[in-house]
Amino acid sequence: MIGVAVGLGNVWRFPYMVGRHGGAAFVLLYLVLAAAVGVPGLMAEWSLGRSTRRGPLGAFEKAGLPGGRLVGWLLFAVVLTALGYYTNAIGWVAYYALGQALAPLGRPLDPSAILPPESGFSARSLVLQLGFTAALLLAQGAVIRKGLRAGIEKASRVLTPLVFVSLLALLVRSLTLPGAGAGLRWYLAFHPADVTPSVVVAALGQVVFSLALGGTMMVVYGSYLDDGSDLRRDAVLTVVGDTSAGFLAGLAIFPAVFALGLEPGSGPGLLFVTLPRAFAGIPGGWAFGLLFFVGLLGAAFLSGIAAFEVLAAGLGDTLGMPRRRAVPLLLGGCMLLALPPMLNLRIFVPWDLTFGSGGQTFGALLAALTVGWAMRRGVLLEQLGGDSPGRLDRFLAVWLRWVLPTAILAAGAWWVAADVLGVAGG
Repeated sequence: MIGVAVGLGNVWRFPYMVGRHGGAAFVLLYLVLAAAVGVPGLMAEWSLGRSTRRGPLGAFEKAGLPGGRLVGWLLFAVVLTALGYYTNAIGWVAYYALGQALAPLGRPLDPSAILPPESGFSARSLVLQLGFTAALLLAQGAVIRKGLRAGIEKASRVLTPLVFVSLLALLVRSLTLPGAGAGLRWYLAFHPADVTPSVVVAALGQVVFSLALGGTMMVVYGSYLDDGSDLRRDAVLTVVGDTSAGFLAGLAIFPAVFALGLEPGSGPGLLFVTLPRAFAGIPGGWAFGLLFFVGLLGAAFLSGIAAFEVLAAGLGDTLGMPRRRAVPLLLGGCMLLALPPMLNLRIFVPWDLTFGSGGQTFGALLAALTVGWAMRRGVLLEQLGGDSPGRLDRFLAVWLRWVLPTAILAAGAWWVAADVLGVAGG
């Protein structure tokens, strides 16, 4: 589950959101909201999956949500579209890792060549993205075709520790740089005046994004949990692992950024523009850059696999389609849907906002409403507490009914106001 949750949202999005929203205030709010919203959010989506033994294509309908079949197919389409552009971004990470590997060999490679231009068209970028996206989709398909135990779990057991090893190595090197203390203080020194409504809701939106809440991936993986699994304990452990990855990424990145006089609030470019400059300014920085981008590649690859599993499991559960037939069909669909956002960032960014941030928040809200209002209360209590639910489980049921959907709705409203309408203030 940690392998599902940890991805670009932790190592790329979390640090740049910290930089954009003032440092320690965002970090503290994120930790609080991860416990208050993230933990129950995971329990809700796992309960939905385990109680129905279905992914989103069947879970919403079987749980009793009106129009549940249509909701399932809508979320299926969102995941299929999102996986295309997300695999593009994984390809960027792979190309950056290749650039770091070639640096000590005297074979300079401009890693930014794979990034889509701001506008217009770049033949070089398009060709590079086509090649890397196709290769990564094939690799994801090969893992998915092997199934949960032989494919996904084996990949997770190798790649998830690699993420943490790479972050710890970079953290140690970053903290030993002259001037790193300024970055550490900025990242950890909390100032109450920095807490604003915008920062609160931004942190909440990051919790939803980072934990892969969205009524899709965690529902599918929940359907694989055995009846004896303690959802409360597993949710806490998953949030701790996921939050640790984002927190370590910040500890590894911001001391180096401050030590080298770079800009912490550089936004999405923090990973792909600022960090390579930081590595270039560190003696032997290519080795740390290689380790970092390889670790990030592993994390992003696992998140892509999780999305792929939603699609393959959905076709299997609903249409009875075997994986050997479903995987090639999904590969072709993802590749076609990956083409438009390859062209330039004027297409990629709205694509991401619509099918990534917007689609994920919408799915998380639907899952919360289904569990809190459509699912029978007795079924929910059984999922949370087994045969003998206690006072805590009854409290959690109330929390899932009222607080969780309200919080996700607030995050969605902020996303619409800030990223779609551009009217959200501090």
